[in-house]
Amino acid sequence: MPILVVAEHDNQSLKNGTYHAVSAAALCGQDIHVLVAGSACQGVAEKAAKMAGVAKVLVADAPHLEHGLPEDVAAQVLSITGEYSHILVGATSFGKAMMPRVAAKLDVNQISEITKVVSVDTFERPVYAGNAIATVQSSDPVKVITVRTTAFAPAVEDGSAAPVEPVAAVAGNGKSSYLSHQVDKSHRPELSSAKIVVAGGQGVGSAENFRLIEQLADKLGAAVGASRSAVDAGFISNDLQVGQTGKIVAPDLYIAVGISGAVQHVAGIKDARTIVVINQDPDAPIFLTADYGIVGDLNKLVPELIAALD
Repeated sequence: MPILVVAEHDNQSLKNGTYHAVSAAALCGQDIHVLVAGSACQGVAEKAAKMAGVAKVLVADAPHLEHGLPEDVAAQVLSITGEYSHILVGATSFGKAMMPRVAAKLDVNQISEITKVVSVDTFERPVYAGNAIATVQSSDPVKVITVRTTAFAPAVEDGSAAPVEPVAAVAGNGKSSYLSHQVDKSHRPELSSAKIVVAGGQGVGSAENFRLIEQLADKLGAAVGASRSAVDAGFISNDLQVGQTGKIVAPDLYIAVGISGAVQHVAGIKDARTIVVINQDPDAPIFLTADYGIVGDLNKLVPELIAALD
């Protein structure tokens, strides 16, 4: 039976999570279909058709699908689920809002945030804030799965193009409606896909001092992140929170400044290739995770590092 990947997009471009979900799907079987549900989204469908391993792209195009409301997208997925053995989506805000509705309607268990495909019915996923890995085997007729994107390499574009076919768009259910959205524009890379991340914690001390984190990030061409305690203290907005209850990141370089290393935060950065820690507390738990650590006052060390980069 074929496998369905639900694409996340903005009607103009595919989100990175879709590429990772396709890589995970390829480990479950070879006949991969991608559903693009949106409005005026033909360009997105054509982009999806170029991913290696994709056999077919299905396009549901309707005005009420423009904003990816989870109720409407879930209904669209359910309208075509009869022929699929697996349904996958990235474990992003979009996937986490939409996929439980699909699982509930199909009366199956959702398998959340898988990090490894052991076989077509067996998967690994983190539990206890990443301190343990559970191996889960599902006997459900349809495997409904969200994919931790940092655990799988992104699918590549192989130059070929799979066929793109329209499917009938289901009617909007009217249970929710789009009102507005606000986008914070930034010259920095997007946090969840950045190659370098500089993050600050409560040890930074204040929102004013957090500018040091931003200055260092700008010198490195990096994204800015934060621990939950820094967000709760009002140092920075919550969309930059890194950790189990924030964004999961896997950059080539993660620099943690003034972060103690709560288990929930470490769960969100454990796949980073290199972790550098600056903290004045030599007993901070995050040093156990670090590849390189500096014990000292961040108010002295970070400006010195910025000056050295100049």
